[in-house]
Amino acid sequence: MPTPAPSPDRQGRRRWWAPALAVGLLLAGGATVAASRGSDPAPVRIAASGPVSAAPSAAPPSAAPSPAVPSPAGAPSSPPVRLVVPRIGVDAPVRGVGLNPDGTVEVPPLDRPGEVGWYRGGGGPTVLLGHYDTRKGPAVFHGLPGLRPGDLVEVRQEDGGTRSYRVRELHQYAKDAFPTELVYGAGAGPQLRLVTCGGTLGRDGHYSDNIVVFADPLP
Repeated sequence: MPTPAPSPDRQGRRRWWAPALAVGLLLAGGATVAASRGSDPAPVRIAASGPVSAAPSAAPPSAAPSPAVPSPAGAPSSPPVRLVVPRIGVDAPVRGVGLNPDGTVEVPPLDRPGEVGWYRGGGGPTVLLGHYDTRKGPAVFHGLPGLRPGDLVEVRQEDGGTRSYRVRELHQYAKDAFPTELVYGAGAGPQLRLVTCGGTLGRDGHYSDNIVVFADPLP
């Protein structure tokens, strides 16, 4: 998914410019979701108890969703089906992703680089994951590092409604320092997270860091 200059900001400091990205996240349970160029992203494993804040080459993890978990006030009442981000030219379909049999989080397939994944098991922020690039070229979240505070993001829902958000900030984190609770925690309320990979591209085809865009709902 995401190609940047030498490994930027490994301590989680804010970067409003970032190198190429690929989605990869460190999730609860000690596993990471990492996108590699030209190969399936490494899956993220989720803790086996209660709904967990999860994350994603683009995908997040979380514990199996609890059927009784209520949606936070203001959270989407209908599944997201399309993501529109005018500044970076994104107008992409969204598909729900869950857990694989081994407990890892699913991610959008590399043969559909223009698709965004929505983790269905979270009870907190809406988390959307996407690849930065593939061996064939840029993917859906290639332009994510170009977002700035105040930029508009729209999430269109299955019921025909639209949820609008404003970008608040963007951070780049080393995979071994990914803030799972900050990104997936239920305490964040009805916010939006866009996640992909960043940092340097290693010889193993994986990026070193993760890029996370934090956005707040508009009234």
